This record gives sequence, C-alpha cells and structure tokens, in this order.
Amino acid sequence: MRSDVVTIPVIRLQGTIMAGGGQFRPSLSLASTAGLIEKAFAYKNAPAVAISINSPGGSPVQSRLIYKRIRDLAEEKNKRVLVFVEDVAASGGYMIAVAGDEIIADPSSIVGSIGVVSASFGFPELLKKIGVERRVHTAGRNKAVLDPFREERPEDVQKLKELQLEVHETFIDLVKDRRGVKLADDPDLFTGLFWSGKRGLVLGLVDALGDMRGFLRERYGAKVRLKLISPQRGLFGRRIGLLGGSLSGRGTQDIAASAAHGIADAASERALWARFGL
Repeated sequence: MRSDVVTIPVIRLQGTIMAGGGQFRPSLSLASTAGLIEKAFAYKNAPAVAISINSPGGSPVQSRLIYKRIRDLAEEKNKRVLVFVEDVAASGGYMIAVAGDEIIADPSSIVGSIGVVSASFGFPELLKKIGVERRVHTAGRNKAVLDPFREERPEDVQKLKELQLEVHETFIDLVKDRRGVKLADDPDLFTGLFWSGKRGLVLGLVDALGDMRGFLRERYGAKVRLKLISPQRGLFGRRIGLLGGSLSGRGTQDIAASAAHGIADAASERALWARFGL
C-alpha cells in the first residue's frame, strides 16, 4: 500500500576516531560502528544508505577500517552511499566521508585536513626543577623513542616523520582513488589545510551543498522516509553502548575508573575539535 514511499536508512557517525572508548568516552572505531553499518546495509528495498558524519578525525587505522567496511558492504549489497557532512569531516573524518559515492556538505561545514599529525608534550626541564631523575632501561636502542621525559633527539623525530609520510601517502592514494578527476589541481589540497564546505565544492572535495532531508527529498521524492538506525537496546530499555556494554551490572569502582580515564583523555579530544573552531 506504500510502494511509492522510498525508505532510506540513516546512520550517524559522530565523535573522535580511536580504538577503545566506552560509556564515559564514546568514540568512533570499527568495533563501535560495525553493527550500525551492517544493519543499515541490510535494510531491504533501500536504494541507498545515508551517513551523517561529524568528526574532526583521530586514528588513521580506525578511519580506514570504517571506510573499508562501508565500501565492502556497498559493493556487496549494491547500494549507493550518500554522505552528509555536519559541522566537520576533517582528517580521519574526511577519510570516512570519501566512502560515499556522493558527499553533500553544509556550506559552512569544514572539510579536508588531508594530512597526518602527532602531538605530545616534553617534560625534561620540569623533572630537573622538582628533583626527579628519569630511569629507563631497554633491550633495543630504539625502544624509548620520543620519551617525553628526556630531551628530544633528531633521529627520533626523523623516524616519526618517515612514519607520518607513509601514512599520509596512504591517505592521499585513498582520496585520489575515490575522488579521481573531481579533485581540483590545487597545490594545497594534500597539505593538511581545511576549507568550508562551499570551498570544498570548488576543490572537488564534496559533490554538492545542502542538508540530508532536502537532498533526499529532491533525489527520491517528497514522500521519502528517513529511518534512523540506532544502537540496540537491552532488557528494560537500557541502551546498549556502541561497544556492546551497558552501565548495569558494573561496580562503583569500575564506573569511577572509566570516568577518570575519560576525563584524562578529554583534553586531547577537545584539542581535535578546537583545531576547527568547534
């Protein structure tokens, strides 16, 4: 009776990208998103899957794993992937975005940042001031590379840069493979710079400007139905986390430890968002 209504499954991928995470520190990883992605692609009679992305990046490994799972299922299920950028799809967030057959961004969203970054702090002078001696014993002369409690060594930095270049090349190849001739011939494209969605359209980083509801209505008709794919809920309606756990059955010490761990990592996650003014 409703054969004229097209239903499009929708999944939301929001947050920093890293392995692990939990109730107090949710994050995007293959483990945390695989269930949602597979459920969306299993939706019968849907011609496409819509993915909303809002991420400043994070782990290049988890980013690529999520990207690959989306592409594998798209080809297996013969479904089109439509990616919609909210506030930001940068760095690893953009790597996931290029899994889309089309990328649609808000004009004021942020896209790009095709590069690799590593950041840390150094504390050797602080240790001297407080009278603490750093003692490290290794088997293998490079086992303590980039130790933050000793002076930075040029050879350690060189090794890190070599690693970054290899990861960067993988990122560039992936973007070129997916975007192809759509990409503009711009010398800054792969330097780590980022742009507004409006400028991203000119550079070929996105295919159109708009929002999910408006775009899907134009593509599939005014009666299109958006079906949000949500995490599974457990007994008594408790929401099961993306990692498959819930707060029930956990001791006070476990909850406190998880909370403390989340607080400790909050600064680095906040820094990822802050790079883009968010």
